[in-house]
Amino acid sequence: MRAALVTEYRKLVTTRLWWVLLVAMAAYMVFLGAILAFVLVQDPTSVTGGIPGTGASAPLSAEQAARSVYTVATSLGYVFPVIVGALAMTSEFRHQTITPTFLAEPRRTLVLAAKMLSSVAVGLLFGLVGTAATVGAGAGVLAALGEPTYLTEPVVLRSAALSVLALTVWTVVGVGFGAWLTNQVAVIVVILAFTQFVEPILRLVLAQLDALAGVAKFLPGAAGEAITGSSFYADTGMAPGLLPSWAGLLVLLGYAVVFAVLGRVTTLRRDVT
Repeated sequence: MRAALVTEYRKLVTTRLWWVLLVAMAAYMVFLGAILAFVLVQDPTSVTGGIPGTGASAPLSAEQAARSVYTVATSLGYVFPVIVGALAMTSEFRHQTITPTFLAEPRRTLVLAAKMLSSVAVGLLFGLVGTAATVGAGAGVLAALGEPTYLTEPVVLRSAALSVLALTVWTVVGVGFGAWLTNQVAVIVVILAFTQFVEPILRLVLAQLDALAGVAKFLPGAAGEAITGSSFYADTGMAPGLLPSWAGLLVLLGYAVVFAVLGRVTTLRRDVT
C-alpha cells in the first residue's frame, strides 16, 4: 500500500495543472472574499433577500457576516479541489497510462484507494490556500471598513479550520467521481455545471417545497457547507439550514464512497487497453 500511495502522490504533483488550479483558486477566493465582505458591510440587504416568495430574511449579525465571508470557499470555491481530484483519475485514461498502472499494480481496488488517500495531501493544500485567501481578503476589507474581523473568536476560527477540512474531503470526492466518469472533458463539464448552476438552483427550488426542503441539506454542496457550520446560501436566506458538522462530514464522505464503489464495479471492472 505504501508503494502505491507514493506512486499515486507523485503522479498527482508532477503535473503543472494542479498548481495552476491552486493559483486560480487563490485568486478567485481573494476576489470573492473581498467582494462579499464589502457587500455585507455596505449593503447587507442585497444578499439577504431570503428565499423567493418567503419574504426577506433577518439581517446577518456582524459575526455571522464574518463567518459567511471566511467560509465562502466551501460554498463557491470547492469546484477547484473536486476537479483536481477527478483529474487524478481521468488523466490516466486520457493519456492511456491506466494500462501500465494496472500492470504494475493489478489490484484495482488498491489503486483506487491509493489515489483517494494520496489526494488528501493535495486537498489539504487547496483547503489551506483557499481558506487563507478568503480569510485574508475578507478580514482585510472588514478591517479597512472599520468593522470587527472576529479572528480571535473561537467559533469563527473553528469554522475557518473546518473549511480546510471540507475542501480536503472534496478532493477525495473528486477522485471517486473521476473513477466513475472517466472522460476528462465530460467530467469537467459535469462538475462545473452541477457545482455552479444545478445544485444552487436545486437548493432554491427545494427550499420552497415544504415536503422536500429537508432534502436540500443532503446535497453535496450543502453537506460541505455543513462541515463548517456556516453557509453563504443559508446565512443569506437563500437555502434551508444545515446539518450538524459531523453529519455533513459523513454525508460528504458517503458521496466519495458511493462514487468510488460505482467506479470500481463499472469502469474499473472493464478490460483496459
